[in-house]
Amino acid sequence: MTIIFYDIPSTLPENAWSLNTWKVRYCLNYKGIAYRTEWVEYPDIESHCKKLGIKPTDKRDDGSDEYTLPAIHDPSTGVYLAESILIADYLDKTYPDTPPVLPAHTLGLQVAFVEAFGNSLKGLAGFILPNVCSALNPPSMQYFRRTREAAFGKKLEDLVPQGETAVQKWATFKESLGKADSWYATMDSKLEGELKNTQFLMGDTLSFADINIAGYLIWLRIVWGEDNERWQEMLTWHGGRWKGLMEKLKKYETVV
Repeated sequence: MTIIFYDIPSTLPENAWSLNTWKVRYCLNYKGIAYRTEWVEYPDIESHCKKLGIKPTDKRDDGSDEYTLPAIHDPSTGVYLAESILIADYLDKTYPDTPPVLPAHTLGLQVAFVEAFGNSLKGLAGFILPNVCSALNPPSMQYFRRTREAAFGKKLEDLVPQGETAVQKWATFKESLGKADSWYATMDSKLEGELKNTQFLMGDTLSFADINIAGYLIWLRIVWGEDNERWQEMLTWHGGRWKGLMEKLKKYETVV
């Protein structure tokens, strides 16, 4: 039976744009599991999840429950579930005949990787959040602006780094990706010639760690646009590492 995948729409040609929901889309496409997307605007996410019995994924500063996407409903088991890595674990266990994304019982290690990688990229917000807001449909745009401006304590437009600050923050972002590049390089050191920059963090095996990074990359590419100068610059970083990763996952970018 076809899985229902809940995602957030946009005005962009691809429609799909969110870094976290893209992680689940990559998993579903890689595994070849049949699914269809249902689009839920930001202000409707909480009521939608409550109606379906999807559990909250976090707590807000005031202690109230926070509901987020991605989420799925699997009619074959009756399961409703949110949060990308938990969905990945569920798909591995429920569909063991499909390629695993958490191979060799690595869930704990990959949870730690996802948290460490995400924490290292916090300086990226100012470069991308205003673009995200402008790409949303009006109901989501208003919600996104209100909640993000409350979180940062300033207008979204004022988040955009300027002058030397922009140069420094962009360099810090490159350095953060450089740390991830060094993890891949531990595999490169065992390979030679054309095999370099061709493998994943677990060698020849694609895992959720790679998908997590790709979720960030495709988010930037879609929201900024393919021709954006910053995106084009990123494709040259670290020996073309990120360009290579996106090329390897290109076949799993279908939006169903």
